[in-house]
Amino acid sequence: MSYIVRYARNVELNAPWNEAAWKTADIVNINIFRDRSTDHHPETQCKLLYNENGIYGLFQVKDRYVRSISTKFQESVCRDSCVEFFVEPAGGKGYLNFEFNCGGNMLVSRIVNAARTENGFAEYYKLTEDDVAGMEQFTTMPPVVEPEITEPVTWRRGFFIPLSVFEKTTGLQSAELSGQTWRANLYKCADKTSHPHWASWQPLTATNFHLPECFGKITFE
Repeated sequence: MSYIVRYARNVELNAPWNEAAWKTADIVNINIFRDRSTDHHPETQCKLLYNENGIYGLFQVKDRYVRSISTKFQESVCRDSCVEFFVEPAGGKGYLNFEFNCGGNMLVSRIVNAARTENGFAEYYKLTEDDVAGMEQFTTMPPVVEPEITEPVTWRRGFFIPLSVFEKTTGLQSAELSGQTWRANLYKCADKTSHPHWASWQPLTATNFHLPECFGKITFE
């Protein structure tokens, strides 16, 4: 599967799902659930846009059993109600795993070699706050969701990643995105909620989100 990223001049992260620039974006459905997920399969979608400044994303999740307690940068957010964007730029070295809990917190690393070792990955680097300078984030949820929300709730989670983040961390050479094809996968998880689940856009060959060989193509129109 592949995805076309549309160009948009003025993108507002807090705009409604089908309004402003977002109504021009195609939809990614994150609906391939891991077998060991519970029967709670939230409808999770994402839209991507870009311009000369960087990449914009907006997730929408029709969810239930929502929990979010991680508030410090680079804490493990996958235990919370979480969405993720793993992206490998063309011409860069490695991929970045942007993991966003619904409360507004983020974890991100550069993964050069995703082989598992006793200490994590064979080669990876946690990004610093300086590395991600210029990023913008948006959420419709409060910073902490505890106790868990057990009733149905729809939440949105937006992000903007400036090209400078990829240049500083992966060695990407500054260039027009138009016409480029990168590789990516998108995910939904909630490891430590009452109804854990794990879903992806592209199918996976193992019980592991860190499978760059399974990434799909995203082409900047």
